Amino acid sequence: MKNDAVKAQICNFAKMLKIPTFSSYDDVLNRAGQDGTFSELLLELMKREYEQRQENQNSRRLKQAGFPYAKTLEELDLSQYGGGLTDLFVRELASCQYIKDRKNVVMFGNPGRGKTHMAIGLGLKACGAGMKVLFKNAAKLSTELTEAQDNYALGRLENRLRRADLLILDEMGYVSFDRHKSELLFRVVADRSERGSIVVTTNLPFSEWVGMFDNTPLVTALIDRLTYRSYLLDMNGQSYRLKKSRQMQGELKGKHLSAANGDPATGNRMAASQAERVRKREEML
Repeated sequence: MKNDAVKAQICNFAKMLKIPTFSSYDDVLNRAGQDGTFSELLLELMKREYEQRQENQNSRRLKQAGFPYAKTLEELDLSQYGGGLTDLFVRELASCQYIKDRKNVVMFGNPGRGKTHMAIGLGLKACGAGMKVLFKNAAKLSTELTEAQDNYALGRLENRLRRADLLILDEMGYVSFDRHKSELLFRVVADRSERGSIVVTTNLPFSEWVGMFDNTPLVTALIDRLTYRSYLLDMNGQSYRLKKSRQMQGELKGKHLSAANGDPATGNRMAASQAERVRKREEML
């Protein structure tokens, strides 16, 4: 009974002092055995508390970043870039030194080339390094800025964007921006110039950005700020998603032919049906 009362008090004080891992001291004590000293027990408890806090902080950073899904740099198939994107360079970016140096990364390429994948991977590395990251679809951010201004909350949103160590603007170029939205986006980019890093993914070369913004002089200034102290990555090539879809089509055709129990006509009909679904999916890419 006495031990139970002491344990209850330890758990209570651990909760009040916000050191919850100290409540599991008995587990650490059992693992330490009779040879373990009080100092070793205390050190192990402190290590556990530190690791738990680091894990909790990283979970909060990931949630606040707003990634649409998880994609790591290790999963990125660098062979599809024909040597234009090397493992050495990706490791350099993964170190997050460009964020410490307040440099930008701009990725060009047609759809399905892994730009968003790489942007998310860089963001995850930054979160893991203890940095604040915000992932924003460019079109949605422009709408957020407009709505914030209408609701007298623009300053609060801009401060949140400003505090991020890394701001990721994804899919710049899929929609056009009117003059008002163009100016609001420009303010975000200009505000981070030499103060914080930006990663931008776009399907358009800079020469075509004039058609995206309803303010030609602003485009020149925007490009100037994005390209100063930046890494420009040309990721154009065959769509990786399209390639995977065609590969999947071939694999499914083989499976359907096998499933037809030796009836080629049945197998071909099944494969054709699947091919039509894949074709429609490709048209959406």
